[in-house]
Amino acid sequence: MIEKILNSKNIRSACKQVMSNQGSSGVDGMSVTSLPHYLKENLKRITTAILEDSYTPQSILGVEIPKRNGKTRLLGIPTVVDRLLQQAVGQVISPKFELEFKDHSYGFRPDRNAHQAVQQAQKNIHAGYDHIVDIDLKNFFDEVDHAILLRLLYSKVQCQQTLRLIRKWLRAPILVKGKLVKRRKGVPQGSPLSPLLSNIMLHELDKELEQRGHRYVRYADDFSIYVNSKKSARRIGNSIFLF
Repeated sequence: MIEKILNSKNIRSACKQVMSNQGSSGVDGMSVTSLPHYLKENLKRITTAILEDSYTPQSILGVEIPKRNGKTRLLGIPTVVDRLLQQAVGQVISPKFELEFKDHSYGFRPDRNAHQAVQQAQKNIHAGYDHIVDIDLKNFFDEVDHAILLRLLYSKVQCQQTLRLIRKWLRAPILVKGKLVKRRKGVPQGSPLSPLLSNIMLHELDKELEQRGHRYVRYADDFSIYVNSKKSARRIGNSIFLF
């Protein structure tokens, strides 16, 4: 699998995607416009380092952005090179998980969007399921257990070099207000891989909801369950909280 990730065609595609996403520089200050020239000079060295398991990601740049409620959310911005490599990994492993992801998961997936999630919610309501259990998983991205995530990844990605590379990104420290902070849990929002990794974790929730026969809509870490009575809403809300 690692050979497919590092294939020149896949790398070129990843480079094109990272450049089209634009985005800020990471801790090294490199801009996306510098990426093609940098790769021309350094791709062979980077590839060799990954294959020899000596590649070390740079620290993540932590940037606090304001939320609507007046609080802030910490965004983690990897370097442009690490964004490229994460994009390359995602392009190869994402299809393996997409085959099993559920129909009512709409966030950060190919050919799916928030508008479709709203349409499905309206269908549920019009069908008489107009009592809604609305749940936001507080601090989900900050609390992801790396051991559980890596175990779920291993179910589809049994390439040890790829898994070690992902683990290095998960454990890379984050620079917040000039202070380097170690990370032992969480998936920083702002990296190309974070949407896929979060969906891999939350797919376990989707499976549980479907096993219980619930009508639901999930968009990233926000999800709603649709039932036909206030009593059912209260009961299901309590049971999901315990899950």
